[in-house]
Amino acid sequence: MLKKLTKKKILDALGGVVHPKTGKDVVISGAIDDVAIADGVVHITLMIDPGTAEIMEGVRKNCDMAVSKLTGVKSVRTVMTAHSDGAGSPPAAKKQPQKSGFGHGRRPPPTPQALPGIKRILAIASGKGGVGKSTTSVNLAAAFSQLGWKVGVFDCDIYGPSIQCMLGPGGQPEQTKDKKIRPVERHGMKAISMGHLVPEGTATVWRGPMVIGAVQQLLGGVTWAQDGELDILVVDLPPGTGDAQLTLVQTVPLNGVVIVSTPQDIALIDAKKAHDMFTKTGTPILGMIENMSTFICPSCGERSDIFGHGGARKTAEENDIPFLGEIPLHLDIRTHSDDGTPIVIAKPDSDHAKAYLGIAKGLMEKMP
Repeated sequence: MLKKLTKKKILDALGGVVHPKTGKDVVISGAIDDVAIADGVVHITLMIDPGTAEIMEGVRKNCDMAVSKLTGVKSVRTVMTAHSDGAGSPPAAKKQPQKSGFGHGRRPPPTPQALPGIKRILAIASGKGGVGKSTTSVNLAAAFSQLGWKVGVFDCDIYGPSIQCMLGPGGQPEQTKDKKIRPVERHGMKAISMGHLVPEGTATVWRGPMVIGAVQQLLGGVTWAQDGELDILVVDLPPGTGDAQLTLVQTVPLNGVVIVSTPQDIALIDAKKAHDMFTKTGTPILGMIENMSTFICPSCGERSDIFGHGGARKTAEENDIPFLGEIPLHLDIRTHSDDGTPIVIAKPDSDHAKAYLGIAKGLMEKMP
């Protein structure tokens, strides 16, 4: 009978990895921020000083190698997260005061780096949760695919991933020989989500810096273009204006962002905050979508404006950004998302699918 894989065994294995700054192992040096085990998949968070990222990349690979030798380990994913108080950080007395504005720490925000093999990156954002942003993301991605583009979908919501459900089961991502992640394929699209990497129902209890490291690792550590260049990577952002959003805009160059909101005032207040954040970070805002714009009764076809109507259009006009279109609140959209087949694929001739396709065509013109 195989002995259970434990955190202690992993830390013991990491005890053989030397930290270049201290000359001691990474555990004693305090560089291991977190170790998580889920069904044989080991997640390690390595704390580094931002200025040592290039040197510590070798340490990250050594951590992967050391732990991968343990019995019961299916794969290892070590991500680096930048802390100013980790091993090798400057003494407190020498620290400079933080600058105001966006970003973390004392240094200016990093220059975004293009992802090889990806022509365009489009973020789908919302200021508030529950407005149907993920449903919009998968249907727009499916629409791009239906219109002839090769598409990838990146679920950037670390705490509440849902893309793995909305695109249906596609197996577990595989790890390549060079320790990268091969995305799953669903409906002709490539996809990756934390929901693919951790067991269903398992909470991701991580601090902000760990989220930053995970987003960076998933962006740069996935073989998106292994089978050919992607025309577009659709990024489903979590709600709000936090670490994941800021990490994305500072890590990769975005062709633009689309803001999704329902018509009611409480959602639009937060949508304006999202608009403000992306404006301040210099991210092109391609427009706003009003989701759940009106309710259509599946029995009689009667329309009811449950959440109001036209609020997103008015907000877009007030902020001088394009209004991209309206998506109704309809049972078919929800049920097909729950079944793992977006309505654009399940019922491409339906009025709801045509609404997504129309928006996608408009976005393709904005991102030649």
